[in-house]
Order: sequence, then structure tokens, then C-alpha cells
Amino acid sequence: MSRASGGIPYTRREKGAAAEQAASLYLTSRGYRILEHNWRCRSGELDIIAEYEAGLVFIEVRSRSGSPQRGTAEESVDARKIRQVRQTAGVYLHQYQEGISQANISFDVIAVQLNADLSVASLRHIRGAF
Repeated sequence: MSRASGGIPYTRREKGAAAEQAASLYLTSRGYRILEHNWRCRSGELDIIAEYEAGLVFIEVRSRSGSPQRGTAEESVDARKIRQVRQTAGVYLHQYQEGISQANISFDVIAVQLNADLSVASLRHIRGAF
């Protein structure tokens, strides 16, 4: 988990940015229209907000690098994180998408396994994750 030049480890922020970039490329290649990246308010942050098939999708991007012994990226989405994402999505909807039907909203997870050089080893998209 170090840079090719000098062995300096990548930061958590750099790893997260690499995973979110991979997720965005994946989503746009499948017809999603990205509306927001890293949208923030007092209750938290939404990694990606996108439109897909006339619906609004809130996408939580999780990543892991190195050994899978600490668990998978998707396993890191716990009940606390789900509550936080839903609450933050509620704030976003109130501010920007008041008229949207609940039937047109979904919460997805994209789990990215990164190699040591931050290239993508695997990417898993879990639609309707919560």
C-alpha cells in the first residue's frame, strides 16, 4: 500500500478519491447521470447522487485495500452508516427534490477493492442495498 516512488503510503483520502472516481466511471458507463459528488450538510456526506431510469439514486462508495482480513468494503456499511445516509438524503431531498416520489429513490452501495497502486482490483455494485 505504498506509492511506487519512495514507499510513502497513500492516505485514506487518496484511497477514497480513487474508489469514488472508479465508481463514477462505472456509473456513467452504465447510463447514470451524476448530479453531485461529496454533497455535504450538517448531518453528513453523500458520496454520489445520480439519476438513473427516471429515479434518484444515493450511492455510498466503500473501499478496501490490502488484505481482506478486515472484512469486505460492503460489510463496512453498518446500521449507523445507513441511518446517516438516509438522514442526509432526506436533507438533500428537502432542499432540491421536494416533488420526487419515494418510489423513485434508491440507495446503492459500490464496493471497491483497491490494489496497492490504487488501481481497481474489483468493483461490486449493490443496487437497492438499503
